[in-house]
Amino acid sequence: MTRRVVVTGLGPVTPVGIGVEAFWDALFSGRSGVCRVDDRVDLEGIPVKIGAPVNGFDPLEYMDARRARRVDRAGQFALAAASLAMRDAALDPRKIAADRFGVVAGTGIGGLETMADNLTVLAERGARRVSPFFVTRIMPNAIAAEISIEYGFRGVNFGVVSACASGAHAVAVGAALIRAGLVDGVMVGGSEAVMLPITYAGFTKIGALSQRNDEPHRASRPFDRDRDGFVVGEGAGMLILEEAAHAAARGATVLAELAGAGMSADAAHITAPSEDGSGAAAAMTLALEDAGVRPEQIDYVNAHGTSTELNDAAETLGIKRALADAAGSVKISSTKSQIGHLLGAAGAVEAIATVLSMRHGHIPATLNLETPDPACDLDYTPRSTDLDIRVALSNSFGFGGQNVALVLRTAGAID
Repeated sequence: MTRRVVVTGLGPVTPVGIGVEAFWDALFSGRSGVCRVDDRVDLEGIPVKIGAPVNGFDPLEYMDARRARRVDRAGQFALAAASLAMRDAALDPRKIAADRFGVVAGTGIGGLETMADNLTVLAERGARRVSPFFVTRIMPNAIAAEISIEYGFRGVNFGVVSACASGAHAVAVGAALIRAGLVDGVMVGGSEAVMLPITYAGFTKIGALSQRNDEPHRASRPFDRDRDGFVVGEGAGMLILEEAAHAAARGATVLAELAGAGMSADAAHITAPSEDGSGAAAAMTLALEDAGVRPEQIDYVNAHGTSTELNDAAETLGIKRALADAAGSVKISSTKSQIGHLLGAAGAVEAIATVLSMRHGHIPATLNLETPDPACDLDYTPRSTDLDIRVALSNSFGFGGQNVALVLRTAGAID
Protein backbone atom coordinates (compact mmCIF):
# COMPACT_ATOMS: atom_id res chain seq x y z
CA MET A 1 0.00 0.00 0.00
CA THR A 2 1.26 3.50 -0.87
CA ARG A 3 1.96 5.59 2.21
CA ARG A 4 0.71 9.12 1.55
CA VAL A 5 2.40 12.11 3.14
CA VAL A 6 0.39 15.03 4.51
CA VAL A 7 1.28 18.37 6.04
CA THR A 8 -0.31 18.97 9.43
CA GLY A 9 1.68 21.84 10.95
CA LEU A 10 3.48 25.00 9.82
CA GLY A 11 6.02 27.08 11.72
CA PRO A 12 7.40 30.17 9.95
CA VAL A 13 9.92 32.58 11.51
CA THR A 14 10.46 35.21 8.82
CA PRO A 15 11.48 38.81 8.16
CA VAL A 16 7.81 39.75 7.67
CA GLY A 17 6.23 37.83 10.51
CA ILE A 18 6.53 35.05 13.05
CA GLY A 19 3.81 32.41 13.05
CA VAL A 20 1.30 31.45 10.40
CA GLU A 21 -1.13 34.34 10.88
CA ALA A 22 1.50 37.09 10.86
CA PHE A 23 3.37 35.54 7.93
CA TRP A 24 0.29 35.16 5.77
CA ASP A 25 -0.99 38.64 6.62
CA ALA A 26 2.31 40.09 5.38
CA LEU A 27 2.33 37.98 2.22
CA PHE A 28 -1.27 38.88 1.45
CA SER A 29 -0.72 42.61 2.00
CA GLY A 30 2.52 42.67 0.00
CA ARG A 31 4.68 43.95 2.84
CA SER A 32 8.44 43.87 2.31
CA GLY A 33 10.84 42.80 5.06
CA VAL A 34 13.88 44.34 3.37
CA CYS A 35 15.46 47.34 5.11
CA ARG A 36 18.80 48.98 5.83
CA VAL A 37 20.79 46.93 8.33
CA ASP A 38 24.07 48.83 8.60
CA ASP A 39 23.00 50.02 12.04
CA ARG A 40 23.09 46.43 13.33
CA VAL A 41 25.69 44.77 11.05
CA ASP A 42 29.18 46.28 10.66
CA LEU A 43 29.28 46.79 6.91
CA GLU A 44 32.25 49.19 6.87
CA GLY A 45 33.94 48.91 3.47
CA ILE A 46 31.13 46.75 2.06
CA PRO A 47 28.94 48.42 -0.58
CA VAL A 48 25.77 46.54 0.41
CA LYS A 49 23.82 48.02 3.34
CA ILE A 50 20.49 46.18 3.18
CA GLY A 51 19.04 42.89 4.37
CA ALA A 52 15.93 41.13 5.60
CA PRO A 53 16.26 40.52 9.37
CA VAL A 54 13.79 38.85 11.70
CA ASN A 55 12.65 41.73 13.88
CA GLY A 56 11.14 41.42 17.34
CA PHE A 57 12.40 37.89 17.90
CA ASP A 58 12.83 36.92 21.56
CA PRO A 59 14.15 33.38 22.00
CA LEU A 60 12.92 33.32 25.59
CA GLU A 61 9.36 33.14 24.28
CA TYR A 62 10.19 29.66 22.99
CA MET A 63 12.90 28.29 25.30
CA ASP A 64 14.52 28.95 28.65
CA ALA A 65 17.64 31.07 29.01
CA ARG A 66 19.90 28.04 29.43
CA ARG A 67 18.78 26.52 26.13
CA ALA A 68 19.03 29.90 24.39
CA ARG A 69 22.69 30.23 25.46
CA ARG A 70 23.47 26.73 24.24
CA VAL A 71 22.35 27.22 20.64
CA ASP A 72 23.34 29.57 17.84
CA ARG A 73 20.83 32.12 16.53
CA ALA A 74 20.02 29.68 13.72
CA GLY A 75 19.21 27.07 16.35
CA GLN A 76 17.04 29.54 18.23
CA PHE A 77 15.06 30.27 15.06
CA ALA A 78 14.68 26.56 14.40
CA LEU A 79 13.45 25.77 17.91
CA ALA A 80 10.97 28.64 17.68
CA ALA A 81 9.73 27.44 14.28
CA ALA A 82 9.43 23.89 15.62
CA SER A 83 7.38 25.12 18.57
CA LEU A 84 5.06 27.01 16.22
CA ALA A 85 4.68 23.98 13.97
CA MET A 86 3.89 21.69 16.93
CA ARG A 87 1.22 24.12 18.10
CA ASP A 88 -0.22 24.47 14.61
CA ALA A 89 -0.41 20.68 14.30
CA ALA A 90 -1.86 20.28 17.81
CA LEU A 91 0.76 17.57 18.21
CA ASP A 92 1.38 16.29 21.74
CA PRO A 93 4.73 14.45 21.79
CA ARG A 94 3.54 12.41 24.77
CA LYS A 95 0.77 10.87 22.69
CA ILE A 96 2.80 9.54 19.76
CA ALA A 97 5.35 6.75 19.41
CA ALA A 98 8.60 8.67 19.85
CA ASP A 99 10.70 6.11 17.99
CA ARG A 100 8.43 6.54 14.94
CA PHE A 101 8.83 10.32 14.75
CA GLY A 102 11.96 11.91 13.27
CA VAL A 103 13.61 15.23 12.42
CA VAL A 104 15.32 16.31 9.20
CA ALA A 105 16.52 19.92 9.31
CA GLY A 106 18.52 21.82 6.73
CA THR A 107 20.92 24.73 6.87
CA GLY A 108 23.16 26.19 4.23
CA ILE A 109 25.93 27.40 6.50
CA GLY A 110 25.08 26.57 10.11
CA GLY A 111 26.31 28.39 13.20
CA LEU A 112 28.32 31.08 11.45
CA GLU A 113 27.62 33.70 14.12
CA THR A 114 29.14 31.40 16.74
CA MET A 115 32.11 30.69 14.48
CA ALA A 116 32.80 34.38 13.84
CA ASP A 117 32.41 35.38 17.50
CA ASN A 118 34.70 32.65 18.79
CA LEU A 119 37.40 33.26 16.20
CA THR A 120 37.50 36.84 17.49
CA VAL A 121 37.64 35.61 21.10
CA LEU A 122 40.46 33.21 20.24
CA ALA A 123 42.48 35.92 18.53
CA GLU A 124 41.92 38.61 21.16
CA ARG A 125 41.52 36.73 24.45
CA GLY A 126 43.03 33.30 23.93
CA ALA A 127 41.92 29.67 23.74
CA ARG A 128 40.72 29.49 27.34
CA ARG A 129 37.96 31.99 26.57
CA VAL A 130 36.42 30.05 23.66
CA SER A 131 32.86 28.99 24.48
CA PRO A 132 32.34 25.42 25.74
CA PHE A 133 29.32 25.37 23.42
CA PHE A 134 31.40 26.29 20.37
CA VAL A 135 31.43 22.86 18.73
CA THR A 136 27.79 22.00 19.38
CA ARG A 137 26.60 25.42 18.24
CA ILE A 138 28.37 25.30 14.86
CA MET A 139 27.48 21.71 13.91
CA PRO A 140 25.09 21.76 10.93
CA ASN A 141 23.22 18.80 12.46
CA ALA A 142 22.75 20.65 15.77
CA ILE A 143 19.45 22.10 14.54
CA ALA A 144 17.91 18.66 14.03
CA ALA A 145 19.47 17.36 17.23
CA GLU A 146 18.13 20.19 19.40
CA ILE A 147 14.60 19.71 18.05
CA SER A 148 14.84 15.98 18.71
CA ILE A 149 16.02 16.62 22.27
CA GLU A 150 13.29 19.19 22.86
CA TYR A 151 10.44 16.84 21.94
CA GLY A 152 11.96 13.42 22.62
CA PHE A 153 11.69 12.33 18.97
CA ARG A 154 13.80 9.17 18.69
CA GLY A 155 13.25 8.30 15.05
CA VAL A 156 15.53 9.14 12.12
CA ASN A 157 17.41 12.35 12.87
CA PHE A 158 19.98 14.23 10.81
CA GLY A 159 20.91 17.50 9.16
CA VAL A 160 20.87 18.37 5.45
CA VAL A 161 23.38 20.77 3.90
CA SER A 162 22.82 21.71 0.27
CA ALA A 163 23.20 25.50 0.19
CA CYS A 164 19.96 27.29 -0.69
CA ALA A 165 18.19 24.01 -1.43
CA SER A 166 18.72 22.70 2.11
CA GLY A 167 15.25 23.41 3.49
CA ALA A 168 13.51 21.90 0.48
CA HIS A 169 15.83 18.89 0.52
CA ALA A 170 14.84 18.33 4.16
CA VAL A 171 11.16 18.33 3.19
CA ALA A 172 11.76 15.93 0.29
CA VAL A 173 13.89 13.54 2.34
CA GLY A 174 11.46 13.60 5.26
CA ALA A 175 8.62 12.64 2.94
CA ALA A 176 10.73 9.81 1.52
CA LEU A 177 11.35 8.47 5.03
CA ILE A 178 7.61 8.33 5.68
CA ARG A 179 6.91 6.64 2.36
CA ALA A 180 9.63 4.08 3.06
CA GLY A 181 7.95 3.21 6.36
CA LEU A 182 10.92 4.29 8.48
CA VAL A 183 8.84 6.83 10.40
CA ASP A 184 5.18 7.79 10.73
CA GLY A 185 5.92 11.48 11.18
CA VAL A 186 8.80 13.89 10.82
CA MET A 187 9.62 17.51 11.59
CA VAL A 188 11.24 18.98 8.48
CA GLY A 189 12.53 22.38 7.48
CA GLY A 190 15.48 24.72 7.53
CA SER A 191 17.04 27.58 9.44
CA GLU A 192 19.67 30.22 8.74
CA ALA A 193 21.14 33.20 10.59
CA VAL A 194 24.19 34.57 8.81
CA MET A 195 23.61 38.32 8.60
CA LEU A 196 27.26 39.01 9.38
CA PRO A 197 30.02 41.10 7.77
CA ILE A 198 31.81 38.00 6.43
CA THR A 199 28.63 36.85 4.68
CA TYR A 200 28.12 40.21 3.02
CA ALA A 201 31.79 40.43 2.06
CA GLY A 202 31.80 36.98 0.51
CA PHE A 203 28.60 37.32 -1.50
CA THR A 204 29.54 40.86 -2.59
CA LYS A 205 32.87 39.58 -3.87
CA ILE A 206 31.09 37.30 -6.34
CA GLY A 207 28.57 39.98 -7.33
CA ALA A 208 25.54 38.18 -5.91
CA LEU A 209 23.92 40.93 -3.79
CA SER A 210 21.69 43.85 -4.66
CA GLN A 211 23.19 47.26 -3.93
CA ARG A 212 19.92 49.19 -4.10
CA ASN A 213 20.65 50.71 -0.69
CA ASP A 214 18.51 53.82 -1.08
CA GLU A 215 15.38 51.82 -1.89
CA PRO A 216 15.59 48.68 0.24
CA HIS A 217 11.97 47.65 -0.26
CA ARG A 218 12.52 47.72 -4.03
CA ALA A 219 15.81 45.79 -3.99
CA SER A 220 14.51 42.23 -4.30
CA ARG A 221 12.93 42.19 -7.75
CA PRO A 222 12.84 38.68 -9.22
CA PHE A 223 12.42 38.40 -12.99
CA ASP A 224 12.62 42.18 -13.43
CA ARG A 225 14.94 43.52 -16.11
CA ASP A 226 16.64 45.82 -13.58
CA ARG A 227 17.39 43.22 -10.90
CA ASP A 228 20.91 43.41 -9.53
CA GLY A 229 21.18 40.55 -7.04
CA PHE A 230 19.53 38.96 -4.04
CA VAL A 231 19.00 40.31 -0.53
CA VAL A 232 20.45 38.43 2.46
CA GLY A 233 17.73 37.34 4.87
CA GLU A 234 17.41 35.15 7.94
CA GLY A 235 14.77 32.97 9.54
CA ALA A 236 13.42 29.45 9.73
CA GLY A 237 10.57 27.32 8.53
CA MET A 238 9.44 24.00 10.01
CA LEU A 239 6.66 21.71 8.82
CA ILE A 240 5.09 18.63 10.39
CA LEU A 241 4.74 15.79 7.90
CA GLU A 242 2.76 12.68 8.76
CA GLU A 243 1.67 9.51 7.07
CA ALA A 244 -1.98 10.12 6.17
CA ALA A 245 -3.37 7.30 8.33
CA HIS A 246 -1.27 8.44 11.31
CA ALA A 247 -2.66 11.97 10.96
CA ALA A 248 -6.22 10.67 10.66
CA ALA A 249 -5.86 8.44 13.71
CA ARG A 250 -5.02 11.38 15.94
CA GLY A 251 -7.64 13.64 14.39
CA ALA A 252 -5.16 16.06 12.84
CA THR A 253 -6.21 18.78 10.42
CA VAL A 254 -4.60 18.09 7.05
CA LEU A 255 -3.32 21.30 5.48
CA ALA A 256 -2.05 19.80 2.23
CA GLU A 257 -0.64 16.62 0.74
CA LEU A 258 3.04 16.48 -0.15
CA ALA A 259 2.37 14.46 -3.28
CA GLY A 260 5.80 14.34 -4.88
CA ALA A 261 9.41 15.50 -4.84
CA GLY A 262 12.17 15.64 -7.40
CA MET A 263 15.89 16.19 -6.87
CA SER A 264 18.68 16.67 -9.40
CA ALA A 265 22.14 18.15 -9.92
CA ASP A 266 23.30 20.56 -12.60
CA ALA A 267 26.83 19.11 -12.50
CA ALA A 268 27.93 22.29 -14.24
CA HIS A 269 29.32 25.04 -11.97
CA ILE A 270 29.76 25.66 -8.25
CA THR A 271 27.69 28.86 -8.25
CA ALA A 272 26.02 29.35 -11.65
CA PRO A 273 22.99 27.28 -12.67
CA SER A 274 22.84 25.37 -15.94
CA GLU A 275 22.12 28.16 -18.39
CA ASP A 276 19.55 26.10 -20.29
CA GLY A 277 17.58 25.33 -17.13
CA SER A 278 18.00 21.59 -17.64
CA GLY A 279 18.89 20.82 -14.02
CA ALA A 280 15.91 22.72 -12.66
CA ALA A 281 13.66 21.13 -15.28
CA ALA A 282 14.85 17.65 -14.30
CA ALA A 283 13.86 18.23 -10.65
CA MET A 284 10.43 19.55 -11.64
CA THR A 285 9.81 16.69 -14.07
CA LEU A 286 10.81 14.10 -11.47
CA ALA A 287 8.50 15.74 -8.93
CA LEU A 288 5.57 15.65 -11.35
CA GLU A 289 6.22 12.01 -12.14
CA ASP A 290 6.53 11.16 -8.44
CA ALA A 291 3.17 12.82 -7.78
CA GLY A 292 1.46 11.36 -10.84
CA VAL A 293 0.62 14.87 -12.00
CA ARG A 294 0.57 16.18 -15.55
CA PRO A 295 2.10 19.61 -16.35
CA GLU A 296 -1.27 21.10 -17.23
CA GLN A 297 -2.57 20.22 -13.75
CA ILE A 298 -0.15 22.64 -12.06
CA ASP A 299 -2.04 25.76 -11.02
CA TYR A 300 0.79 27.66 -9.35
CA VAL A 301 4.58 27.65 -9.08
CA ASN A 302 6.30 29.23 -6.09
CA ALA A 303 9.55 30.03 -7.85
CA HIS A 304 13.05 30.02 -6.41
CA GLY A 305 13.23 33.50 -7.97
CA THR A 306 16.31 34.96 -6.29
CA SER A 307 16.48 38.28 -8.20
CA THR A 308 19.85 37.37 -9.73
CA GLU A 309 20.42 37.60 -13.46
CA LEU A 310 21.45 33.99 -14.08
CA ASN A 311 19.04 32.21 -11.73
CA ASP A 312 15.87 33.92 -12.89
CA ALA A 313 16.62 33.37 -16.57
CA ALA A 314 17.60 29.72 -16.01
CA GLU A 315 14.52 29.03 -13.89
CA THR A 316 12.33 30.47 -16.63
CA LEU A 317 13.85 28.06 -19.14
CA GLY A 318 13.53 25.22 -16.63
CA ILE A 319 9.82 25.85 -16.13
CA LYS A 320 9.32 25.94 -19.89
CA ARG A 321 11.13 22.62 -20.29
CA ALA A 322 9.25 20.91 -17.46
CA LEU A 323 5.75 22.27 -18.11
CA ALA A 324 6.02 22.52 -21.90
CA ASP A 325 2.86 24.03 -23.41
CA ALA A 326 1.39 24.59 -19.93
CA ALA A 327 4.21 26.95 -18.91
CA GLY A 328 2.65 29.95 -20.61
CA SER A 329 -0.59 29.79 -18.64
CA VAL A 330 0.58 28.83 -15.15
CA LYS A 331 0.74 31.48 -12.40
CA ILE A 332 4.18 31.93 -10.85
CA SER A 333 5.48 34.16 -8.07
CA SER A 334 8.55 34.61 -5.89
CA THR A 335 8.21 34.92 -2.12
CA LYS A 336 11.79 36.25 -2.03
CA SER A 337 10.52 39.55 -3.41
CA GLN A 338 9.10 40.15 0.09
CA ILE A 339 11.39 38.29 2.48
CA GLY A 340 14.73 38.28 0.69
CA HIS A 341 16.77 35.11 0.41
CA LEU A 342 16.81 33.00 3.58
CA LEU A 343 19.48 30.68 2.12
CA GLY A 344 19.18 27.27 3.81
CA ALA A 345 15.77 28.16 5.24
CA ALA A 346 14.35 29.46 1.96
CA GLY A 347 12.91 26.22 0.58
CA ALA A 348 11.07 25.35 3.78
CA VAL A 349 9.64 28.85 4.27
CA GLU A 350 8.54 28.95 0.63
CA ALA A 351 6.89 25.55 0.97
CA ILE A 352 4.94 27.03 3.90
CA ALA A 353 4.01 30.02 1.74
CA THR A 354 2.81 27.64 -0.98
CA VAL A 355 0.58 25.71 1.43
CA LEU A 356 -0.89 28.98 2.72
CA SER A 357 -1.53 30.21 -0.83
CA MET A 358 -3.39 26.98 -1.55
CA ARG A 359 -5.47 27.18 1.61
CA HIS A 360 -6.41 30.83 1.08
CA GLY A 361 -6.86 30.61 -2.68
CA HIS A 362 -4.59 33.58 -3.19
CA ILE A 363 -1.22 34.18 -4.85
CA PRO A 364 0.94 36.93 -3.32
CA ALA A 365 2.53 39.19 -5.91
CA THR A 366 6.10 39.14 -7.10
CA LEU A 367 6.95 42.57 -5.74
CA ASN A 368 8.90 45.10 -7.79
CA LEU A 369 8.28 43.37 -11.10
CA GLU A 370 7.99 46.64 -13.00
CA THR A 371 9.86 46.02 -16.23
CA PRO A 372 9.78 42.32 -17.15
CA ASP A 373 13.00 40.89 -18.51
CA PRO A 374 12.45 39.54 -22.04
CA ALA A 375 14.36 36.44 -20.90
CA CYS A 376 11.75 35.94 -18.15
CA ASP A 377 8.59 35.90 -20.23
CA LEU A 378 6.20 33.81 -18.14
CA ASP A 379 3.33 34.99 -15.91
CA TYR A 380 5.24 36.02 -12.78
CA THR A 381 2.22 37.64 -11.09
CA PRO A 382 3.20 41.30 -10.64
CA ARG A 383 -0.13 41.85 -8.87
CA SER A 384 -1.56 39.50 -6.26
CA THR A 385 -4.57 37.53 -7.38
CA ASP A 386 -7.15 35.06 -6.13
CA LEU A 387 -6.89 31.59 -7.60
CA ASP A 388 -8.28 28.16 -6.74
CA ILE A 389 -5.04 26.21 -6.34
CA ARG A 390 -5.39 22.44 -6.25
CA VAL A 391 -1.84 21.49 -7.29
CA ALA A 392 1.31 23.58 -6.85
CA LEU A 393 5.05 23.34 -7.38
CA SER A 394 7.64 24.85 -5.04
CA ASN A 395 11.14 25.23 -6.48
CA SER A 396 14.49 25.53 -4.67
CA PHE A 397 17.97 25.64 -6.16
CA GLY A 398 21.35 26.05 -4.50
CA PHE A 399 25.03 26.72 -5.11
CA GLY A 400 26.67 23.51 -6.24
CA GLY A 401 23.90 22.88 -8.75
CA GLN A 402 21.49 21.41 -6.20
CA ASN A 403 17.86 21.35 -7.35
CA VAL A 404 14.66 20.40 -5.53
CA ALA A 405 11.02 20.64 -6.59
CA LEU A 406 8.06 19.78 -4.38
CA VAL A 407 4.51 19.02 -5.55
CA LEU A 408 1.77 19.94 -3.09
CA ARG A 409 -1.93 19.09 -3.44
CA THR A 410 -4.84 20.58 -1.53
CA ALA A 411 -6.27 18.55 1.30
CA GLY A 412 -9.55 18.33 -0.61
CA ALA A 413 -7.78 16.45 -3.40
CA ILE A 414 -6.95 13.55 -1.06
CA ASP A 415 -9.15 10.49 -1.50
